[in-house]
Formats: sequence, structure tokens, C-alpha cells
Amino acid sequence: MASTSNIEIINDALKNNVNFVNSIIENGTKISAVIKGNAYGHGTSVVVSALEGLGIDHFSVYSSPEAFEALKSRSNNSTIMIMGFINNEDYDWIISNKVEFYVSNIYALKKAIAVAGELNKKARIHIDVETGMNRTGLTFSELKKAVALIKDNKNLLDIVGVTSHFAGAESIANHMRIKKQFTTFKKRIKLLNDNGIYPKIRHIASSAAAINYPETKLDMIRTGILIFGYWPSEESLIYYMQKRKLKKNPLERAIRWKSQVVAIKDVAPGEFIGYGLSFQTQYKMKIMIVPVGYCNGYSRSLSNNGHVIVKEQNAPVIGSVNMNMIICDITYHQGINIGDEVILIGKQGNSEISFSSFAKMNNSLNYEILARLPENIERILIY
Repeated sequence: MASTSNIEIINDALKNNVNFVNSIIENGTKISAVIKGNAYGHGTSVVVSALEGLGIDHFSVYSSPEAFEALKSRSNNSTIMIMGFINNEDYDWIISNKVEFYVSNIYALKKAIAVAGELNKKARIHIDVETGMNRTGLTFSELKKAVALIKDNKNLLDIVGVTSHFAGAESIANHMRIKKQFTTFKKRIKLLNDNGIYPKIRHIASSAAAINYPETKLDMIRTGILIFGYWPSEESLIYYMQKRKLKKNPLERAIRWKSQVVAIKDVAPGEFIGYGLSFQTQYKMKIMIVPVGYCNGYSRSLSNNGHVIVKEQNAPVIGSVNMNMIICDITYHQGINIGDEVILIGKQGNSEISFSSFAKMNNSLNYEILARLPENIERILIY
């Protein structure tokens, strides 16, 4: 059954963005496509299949439930890596399915060893070290304890990688902190190597670090937002384009969110529209109803503030955003009919609502708006 709106994922845009990421890394540096948050709202099942077709064979998720969804969509050759939360009961199937995962504390390491022993299979782990973000990761003292455990249980562990995460590589304000973190990371790798532990993959760079700190790319970068056509920050975009004297953004948005007109009506002067008293007509108006509301990810902050595109013309949102619908002003528009396509985000002809402008209307980040798009909206891959 069709949704009241759908999201189109544009394969050519994904291809363009993957090519861009490949252009900024060296030969031998691997790409792990970050698909946490339902692939930044783009839809895990659609994105995994599409990116595999573009040569990506490594995917990073946040949690074991996300890994389970990714496993259902991947081919047999692609690797799934969990960067964060794992339910205790999930270690069995994770290890059995050769899913890779971060070990960020001693408890997780001991759990991995115990379950690997029960299954008589190796746990494929990435040693997550604390370098200064003070979020997750083994502290220096914990890492020394982990080294002893790893050396005692080599037959149960496949040390796939060593990793950490930068605290804000998208902003020059964090420059000294990032540099210090990278120095610490290299020291932690040396500690492992000095103890006979040689992780195959060293990775710390995110999308922002790959752009702003190219020396941090090492064996693999974890990139999500670039693949979907967005920059980690406006600062990152400006830095990249100025450095290369570019006039055009090299990335392309991979998402297009659309619905349709379900009703049209005239409203007399002096009438209030929608809930409450937030909008009163000053003259005779024509309005249209679009069946998308805040339960579909169209924020209430867009009440009397947002706009949509219909017949390549902007139509302002008037009144309050409802749970299931919005009301838009089409008083000066011609030829609009029930069933006409309505663009919430994306292009229609020569008109466009960029995700950046949509996020600014919401007073939110690209990441936040994308991740909030409900999973029950149908995603369609467009070639």
C-alpha cells in the first residue's frame, strides 16, 4: 500500500558522491559507508543494495539492531561493523555471522571472549581507544588491561582494527584538540604493536577529518554524510572549495521527498485556518492540503514558516503543521489540481528546496532532520 509521501533515493547522485570520496583518498584506503540512523534517513535496505552496486563492501552501523537490518540487505561479501551499542543477547549471532564490532570497554572484551569460546569461533573486533573525546573508548589504563586479555585469548579474537573518533573535525575551532587526539591515537597503536598486537585496519577519520585532516585517513575512513551529498559543516565546504578554487559544489543530494495535493478549497476573508488562531486570512484565499505532518517528520516548527513546491512554484505553509497534514497557500497559483506532485525536499523542474534550507527553516542540523525521517515512509531507488 502506498504511503502518503515517499522518498526517492537517486542512484546517480550516490554514484557521483562515491566517486568524490574515492577522489579524496589514497590507493589502499578503504571506505566504510556509515549507515547509522536508517542510513541517515535514506533507508538502510535501499542504500546498502545501491552502494554495493557502486563498489562499497564495508558498512558501519551504531547498534546491533541496526546491524541486523543491514545483514538482511547486504550481499554475502559485504562486511558490517558495529561502532556502538550491542544487546547482550546479540553477541551470539554477531560472532556467528562474522559481524565486526568495537570493543570500547573491558566488559565488552570479556563478553566477546566468553561467547567466542562458547561458539568456538573468533570474534572480529576493533579496539576502540579513548583519545580525548571522552565519550567511548578504552582509557590508557583499560587498554593495558585489554592487552593482557587479548594476549591470553588470541585463539578467540581476530583483531581486525584499532579505532577512535575525533571530537569535531568539521570546525577549525577544534584544530588543536584534533591534532592532540591524532598524536594520542598513534601512541596507542604503538602500545599495541609493542605488545605484539597488530590490527589490520587503523581508522579514525570521519567525513570531516577526511576533508580537513587528510593525514588522518590511514587504512580506512568512515564516511556517511558525504555519500548522501552533504558536508559535515558549511565550514568544511568552504574550506574544500576555496583550497581547490572550485565554483560548484561537487556533491549531489541523493534524496527527494514528495507527496501530493489531496484537497483544494477557497477560504473567505477573516477566517482562521487550521488549529487555533495562528493564521487569519486577510483576503479570499485558495488553499491546498498535503497529507504530511509532524508524525511524518515534517516539524511543527515549520508552521507559518515552511514552504513546498507545486507546479514549480513555492507554496507557503500556513497555520499549524498537523499530525497528518499541512495547509499551503496557492492563492496566486494557476492550474493546480488534486493529485499533483508536491515537493517537500528536492527539485521539481527549475525549483528546489535544498535540505540545507529545510534544516534552516527547522533551525536544525542536516544530520538531525535526515535521521528524523520516519522509517515507514516508502523509499524508492531511482536510476
